[in-house]
Amino acid sequence: MFSGGYMLISLVFAAIGFFVQQKLLSKMKFYGARLFSRGMTGKDVAEAMLRYNQIYDVQVVSGEGMLSDHYNPSTKTVNLSPDVYSGNSVMAAAVAAHECGHAVQHKESYAMLQLRSKIVPAVQVASFGLQLMMLLSFMMANRFPQLMLITIGLFAVTTLFSVITLPVEFDASRRALAWLGDQQVLRNGEEYDGAKDALTWAAMTYVVAALSSIVMLVYLILQYMGLRRSND
Repeated sequence: MFSGGYMLISLVFAAIGFFVQQKLLSKMKFYGARLFSRGMTGKDVAEAMLRYNQIYDVQVVSGEGMLSDHYNPSTKTVNLSPDVYSGNSVMAAAVAAHECGHAVQHKESYAMLQLRSKIVPAVQVASFGLQLMMLLSFMMANRFPQLMLITIGLFAVTTLFSVITLPVEFDASRRALAWLGDQQVLRNGEEYDGAKDALTWAAMTYVVAALSSIVMLVYLILQYMGLRRSND
């Protein structure tokens, strides 16, 4: 019962995640082929947004691989994938500005970003032990329901991280779109709407991950409560 329900939930959200990921790739391809009127590369956009926010100690560098774009607060680098770094498309502008949104959050000590950073060590420990505990729970939960309780605790940590990530990502996109529009980097409605559409689908990947974690956590709690009742 426990393993069957877990597999069903996993498969359902894996299918939803696959759909969202494919939709995002489709949007990236579409808007990646749409050049925007200012003719700036992603690197140009990122550096301009950093200057506007008076951030002079963050470097914009080219990374490797598709969807590898991220801001690294420890090295103070905005890492852009090659297509974003050198591209002058609507997608490149949107992604570059979004990652700089994280740099602005870092400068302004945005509370949710700070909270997420603080729990990273706990998430790393929880992720490391979670697979083993899930396996043990599958095998011995009926005899040792305490194993399920430990699994729930570890899963709660990773779920919390997924939930905290949502406002961090949405806020970075909000900052990016506000700057792109106010500074007329994207000069017409079609360009701006395209950037907004692309960032919305990027955010949906985090929404699916968070929902999947919440549903799974609730499922594990209900299973534990059932085990407790059956053992009483």
